[in-house]
Amino acid sequence: MTGLILENVEKHYGSACAVKDVNLHLPEGKLVCFLGPSGCGKTTLLRMIAGLETLTGGEIRLDGEDIGHTPAHQRNFGMVFQSLALFPHMTVGENIAYPLKLRGVSKADQQARVVELLELIQLREMIDRPVAKLSGGQRQRVAIARAIASRPKILLLDEPLSALDAKLRESMQVEIRQLQQRLNITTIMVTHDQREAMTMADIVVVLGEHRVQQVGTPIEIYRQPANEFVADFIGSGNIFPATALGNGKVSLPGGDALQVPICSSIVVGEKVKMLIRPEDLQLSQPQATAGNRLLGKVTFVRDIGATIETTVECSGVTFTALSTPCQGVGLSIGNPVSVTLPAEACRVLSA
Repeated sequence: MTGLILENVEKHYGSACAVKDVNLHLPEGKLVCFLGPSGCGKTTLLRMIAGLETLTGGEIRLDGEDIGHTPAHQRNFGMVFQSLALFPHMTVGENIAYPLKLRGVSKADQQARVVELLELIQLREMIDRPVAKLSGGQRQRVAIARAIASRPKILLLDEPLSALDAKLRESMQVEIRQLQQRLNITTIMVTHDQREAMTMADIVVVLGEHRVQQVGTPIEIYRQPANEFVADFIGSGNIFPATALGNGKVSLPGGDALQVPICSSIVVGEKVKMLIRPEDLQLSQPQATAGNRLLGKVTFVRDIGATIETTVECSGVTFTALSTPCQGVGLSIGNPVSVTLPAEACRVLSA
């Protein structure tokens, strides 16, 4: 099987577990994001793939070949560290040429490759400039160019954008994604930024509590979270308790019933957790309750420009709804309001 395969990969530091029982198949040419909170093991997992950490258990295979114990310098992987690790005493061109020099590439071929990469990252005129005189975004591009100079099989990025300001970070997200697509290079990127993962990745691997919680496309992760951890970590969501009534219905703590997609794994009387995203809630002027339309009271309103965030107390649950200004119903704190929870937008997370 082609691509990068991890089977039962684990890493322990003494009695402490950093990564546990990871099984992944990462296909060629895709951008994969390892996403999770600090301390969940995503950087450790990346470093094991790079060969910078030894495996406690399991296997790592690339195109069918076991590379789990192959030294890092023999894996032909490019890596960009969080600190970028550029050499401050070297010029832009010398930094990019450095891995080629280590491999014994002739000076003429080094120069040709450096020029090719500088044109790719649109910094051709800066070949002789010291890296200390570059902006953050320019240094970022140089670090990526150096990582791909030797035409690696896989590009590894360890939170490469964390030091950039918000606006530059967004523009670099687009640049990295476009570069990855142009080169068609398998790329694995570590991030704790949900927006970054959701907008850049072909595949998102959500890690939590030192193990993989879910693998899928960004829309699958957002719309069909595998469990409460993923639902809570990805985006914003209303997660609330309910009791199964059977026939695709659940009751809320306040006694109101909701129609939801039937889940065969739950039984009547079972306590469950439900999810509905804030943008799926529909607010309107007070109307009689019917179906999944309930009565509630507004407790907080926050206008954040492009969207209006409204908090509503409804049947013993606090919901947050997002709407655009043109969808707004002119509600103020203390006002009664009707809240509609579309059945298809409700998801049973767990018992």
